[in-house]
Amino acid sequence: MEVEVNLNIIEIANKIKECGGKLYLVGGAVRDELLRKEAQDKDYCVVGLNSEQFKQLFPQANIRGKAFEVFDLEGSEFAMARTETKIGKGHTEFKIETNPQITIEQDLARRDITINSIAQEVLTGKIIDPFNGINDIKNKIIRATTEAFKEDPLRVYRVARFAAQLNFKVEKATLEQMYELKNELNTLSKERVFEELKKALNTRTPSIFFNVLKEAKVLEIHFKEINALIGVEQPIQYHPEGDAYNHTMCVLDMAANLTEKYEFNRKLEIRFSALVHDLGKGTTPKAMYPHHYGHEERGVELVRKFSKRIGLPNAWNRCGKTACIEHMRGGIFYKMKPAKKVEFIERVDKSLLGLDGIEVFNSSKTTIEQMNFYLYLAEKYDLLTTCGSDFHNENTASIGINNDISDKFINKVKRRRV
Repeated sequence: MEVEVNLNIIEIANKIKECGGKLYLVGGAVRDELLRKEAQDKDYCVVGLNSEQFKQLFPQANIRGKAFEVFDLEGSEFAMARTETKIGKGHTEFKIETNPQITIEQDLARRDITINSIAQEVLTGKIIDPFNGINDIKNKIIRATTEAFKEDPLRVYRVARFAAQLNFKVEKATLEQMYELKNELNTLSKERVFEELKKALNTRTPSIFFNVLKEAKVLEIHFKEINALIGVEQPIQYHPEGDAYNHTMCVLDMAANLTEKYEFNRKLEIRFSALVHDLGKGTTPKAMYPHHYGHEERGVELVRKFSKRIGLPNAWNRCGKTACIEHMRGGIFYKMKPAKKVEFIERVDKSLLGLDGIEVFNSSKTTIEQMNFYLYLAEKYDLLTTCGSDFHNENTASIGINNDISDKFINKVKRRRV
């Protein structure tokens, strides 16, 4: 397999070679090229030189970092080959060493997973794969590169997120190493956790992120409200998919499918709402199973706590609360009297989640009644905007509702926010 290299990088590599060094493309860029995906960022590793020599060669490069210098040049990042030694707990407690004697294989050994531990020599095109990452790419496996994986707790969430992004399986030994990092997960900043959650929710199958954390037995550290849904019984006639956790994952993945073409921030607001809509079921007394009376109201406070703990955007928090309190009302929409239907539509429309959000969200559910609710909602919204205040009139019941609703009604609601 060959990875494309641009001409400017060739010139940089030749300058480095003239000074006795070698330049390698490393990490995610190599992985993405091997997967035939467009690489978002390209990172390069310089072997055989130190930082001072690199500065002399490329004085125009911008320098970032204090403990370890990274150079921005020609739209890419360049760093000297390095090794890391853990000196304390958490994601940042490392001693970093760089010198011209460090090999590319040593640099790759410090990386998290094998598919990220591949390099390509820029001038020759030679692939360096000491940890069989290419084979793991072929087999769709995520595997820790070395035992050094256990030195960085952030790798737990990175692995789960990569699994979701690539639809790969995490091998057993790596899951065990993730579990060994459980006690260090609370050392991570909320910003780091949020970034991984955000990336996971932006995948086509975000449930994989949570399922991997569940399998590694670490879900409860930052996602305890989600973990609390595991084993929570539901009425089987309405939820053949199983417990409240499985139900939530099904709704989340369907919401991801329905919002694939939505604007970035909007799709994440709706997907988060799908994730948290049933949090209240996790606090239902077992004696009440399989019923969950009042879980809508209980869920609102759980969303607030969840959002605060991880530092989620206020927009996510507001949308999630609306999903909690309104999703059951959407399920009984067809039973409502006309005036109540109008109140529901106007209330949700004024919320940040909005009609398009609640439409996508409840369309993620599988029952005929809930699907009908969204068809009704789209048509009623059209009537609401057309008839204005007259829709509140007692004669509302005389307005005919056609069950064969065309796509234009659904699209009209969606276009308001997409």
